[in-house]
Amino acid sequence: MKLVVLDGYALNSGDLSWKEFAKLGELKVYDRTPYTDTAEILRRIGDAEIVFTNKTPLEQQVIEQAPNLRYIGVLATGYNVIDLEAAAKKKITVTNVPAYGTEAVAQAVFALLLEITNQVSLHSNAVHTGEWTKNPDFTFRKTPLIELSGKTFGLIGFGRIAQATAQIAHAMGMKVIFYNHRPKEINKPWIRQVPLDELLAQADIISLHIPQTKTTTNFINQEKITKMRNGVILLNTARGGLLNEKDVAAALNSGKIFAAGVDVVSTEPISSDNPLLTAKNCFITPHIAWAPVETRERLLQICLANVKAFLTGETKNNII
Repeated sequence: MKLVVLDGYALNSGDLSWKEFAKLGELKVYDRTPYTDTAEILRRIGDAEIVFTNKTPLEQQVIEQAPNLRYIGVLATGYNVIDLEAAAKKKITVTNVPAYGTEAVAQAVFALLLEITNQVSLHSNAVHTGEWTKNPDFTFRKTPLIELSGKTFGLIGFGRIAQATAQIAHAMGMKVIFYNHRPKEINKPWIRQVPLDELLAQADIISLHIPQTKTTTNFINQEKITKMRNGVILLNTARGGLLNEKDVAAALNSGKIFAAGVDVVSTEPISSDNPLLTAKNCFITPHIAWAPVETRERLLQICLANVKAFLTGETKNNII
């Protein structure tokens, strides 16, 4: 049996091991595969029965022309890179990895937020370049610092990651509210579900936790920004396309949005002309919220369990 990993580097840059996968058959691991080169994707799949992909698309043409393909393992939660209809027609099993990074992404939300409010890197760099040594005072500040206790933290979406994020916000003394497109039963007195417009109007900090779909693309746009509090902090660790980046950049430059912290952008790697790159007070990390070594090891082990279940006729994290 042949197994192919099309783009394994993001998950395993060398600090993890594929050896357990190699025990299942003849394994070939590619660090990267050109996303737009259908012929090369097909060449690399060859006559493999099992294919793993993170972001390399497996579209209808690929699925139909891969002669022995029986199983597609997505090395992530999102599976929009797979043509599920084409896979179903060929009776190909598709699995993904849900809920592996809940704690890591919630942690990343606050890494971004604390960088905005406490400016650790700015002040550390200032110390290392001699500004504190030359300063006559025992303390100095290059920018206003912000205390989070007592602020209102608003979450848009309330899945696993949002719920973990809410717990941290509560532990830090913030008032927590959330909007979800479907009502959620919450038995905690410290959190309230509110309509979207109420959240936009009340929240000092807004954190996005919804999937990107046709209806949520450009979800944060000029219309919604107008409804936000002046000086709001905006956080996005979900999907880059949730933001109308031009509108958000304009709001940052005008001061309507005080700061933004994003781990995702509309095109990744980020385009050199992305307006967020030149916007004021915008903190951008390169899609690393999911990437702590412990988190990636967990993902790898779930992927392994998924394919082992498939090989024994069981179902585990099946999409189809």
